[in-house]
Amino acid sequence: MEALTLTTPALLFSAISLIMLAYTNRFLAYAAVIRNLSEKYKERKEESLIRQINNLKLRLNLTRWMQIFGISSLLLCVLTMFLIYIDQHILAVWIFGIALLLLILSLAFLIREIQISTQALGHHLSDMEAYLKK
Repeated sequence: MEALTLTTPALLFSAISLIMLAYTNRFLAYAAVIRNLSEKYKERKEESLIRQINNLKLRLNLTRWMQIFGISSLLLCVLTMFLIYIDQHILAVWIFGIALLLLILSLAFLIREIQISTQALGHHLSDMEAYLKK
């Protein structure tokens, strides 16, 4: 097995940074939608708005966990680099492995969030199709 070097965890920096940017953009988009729904809900308390609010709460929670696991992965990559620097290679390998697992979890939550988002959009399309048929 090849030794873990400083460049190995450093390679994940750009990938994790881009992922975190995408997660942040999702979060900001949800915040805007939630504010909009909040105003609509104050005007009329429709069942469809309640379903959308519940869906957004779930998606926001998933996004939070995506961010937590992604940031934790990045922190452990930095810790890995520090451990390599102070010649703690065995511990560095284990910490880097945990960092990779956290990144996998973050991406798995992203897949689930995308599935929920797609289902929500499908409901909106169905509602529009029903409205158009009237």
